[in-house]
Amino acid sequence: MSLNIAKFGGTSVANIDAMTSCARIVMDNAATRVVVVSAAAGVTNYLVQLANEELTVEQINQVIASIEQIEFAILTGLDSPPQVSVKLNELLNLLRELAFHEEILHRPDLKDAMLSLGERMSSLLFAELLCQKGLQAENFDARKVIKTDSDFGQAAPDIELVAAQANKLIKPELSRTVLVTQGFVGSDEQDNTTTLGRGGSDYTAALLAEALGADSCEIWTDVIGVYTTDPRITDKARPLPELSFEEAAEMATFGAKVLHPATMVPAVRRNIPVFVGSSREPEKGGTWIVKDCKQEPHFRALTRRRDQVLVTVKTPSMLYASGFLQQVFEILARHNLSVDLVTTSEIAVSLTIDNPPNSVRARLNRATIEDLKQISDVSVEEGYDLVTVVGNNMHSAAGVSSQIFESVRNYNLRLICYGANPHNISFLVSGKDSTDVVKELHRDLFEVS
Repeated sequence: MSLNIAKFGGTSVANIDAMTSCARIVMDNAATRVVVVSAAAGVTNYLVQLANEELTVEQINQVIASIEQIEFAILTGLDSPPQVSVKLNELLNLLRELAFHEEILHRPDLKDAMLSLGERMSSLLFAELLCQKGLQAENFDARKVIKTDSDFGQAAPDIELVAAQANKLIKPELSRTVLVTQGFVGSDEQDNTTTLGRGGSDYTAALLAEALGADSCEIWTDVIGVYTTDPRITDKARPLPELSFEEAAEMATFGAKVLHPATMVPAVRRNIPVFVGSSREPEKGGTWIVKDCKQEPHFRALTRRRDQVLVTVKTPSMLYASGFLQQVFEILARHNLSVDLVTTSEIAVSLTIDNPPNSVRARLNRATIEDLKQISDVSVEEGYDLVTVVGNNMHSAAGVSSQIFESVRNYNLRLICYGANPHNISFLVSGKDSTDVVKELHRDLFEVS
């Protein structure tokens, strides 16, 4: 019996009509025995607000009411079955208790308990919908299987323990029922609720696919597969029928929102094909991400990642010295900062750091700069976006780089990284130019026959 893991994102479970479309997708594929769901669209944002902002009692009640409105609308669409209503209200009561907890703003464990509730409500409601459609289905608690460390907010799964738990608790049930579980959510050794970070529902699906030896993993979202670039940037973007694991990993890492960067890792380890499609329009197909593609073009796609910081450390003592880069990276590691691009000269090194609002910038703090200043002069520049051309054999084919640089000849490229692997060329451009840069690259690389 073949096994497929299907994951549905927030817009796919946003309301009863969207959920009904997802139910049809599950029922049309007998191999789908595990379903992973995100929180209904908008709910996670509300939960993040409750967990991180100082709000008045009135504001807290307003946010909770907004969440209740979303969940109760779906419940009403299910005709409010009593047993589901009771369980949903239990989760909402827990939400209210956490929202008014005096330490919610300061305790990461409470934040994760709060943030898990969106997925827990979605799985409860979607399992009921499948049952009402005549499918044997049950709501399953992902925390029993997705075992992680205690790094709340960005927990790392224990791959061996996940596999052991999945084979113990999930595999024996698959011939009997479809299990509907939560993405993004896990638990640590003490059974405290943890989360895998935003976008982690894709990761959950891939982890379960790996643990169970699935034949495929489907990521259902609101777009028809992976596009040549973000269709919000240009209406000329088109869906791709296939991608290699390497290409998809590059795209996810460098800004493609349709995939979580970690998703590819479990899929690569077990060579599990991943499908990305639209739950609204499943008949239009989507993108298959596989180990080996039928075609390997030089140019496959473009990505953009916004809000980048460029840090330059400079010192004459770097000339002919050994160990300087090690010192730089040890400081960054100590402050939990990851680096994307690096370029060097005789006496300086420049590197980019992702800087999404309310995230890395909070950690790229004075202490980091002060530590770097102990060994060098430091400058910090902001306002950049990272544009990446993803493809194949880019470092060894004549004319590839000239096509790219000719297309962006009218723009200042602040930093260029090319040749570290055969699948991408990346460069920093001003944030105000990045939309035009992507449009012109797309026109020249993908629209000209």
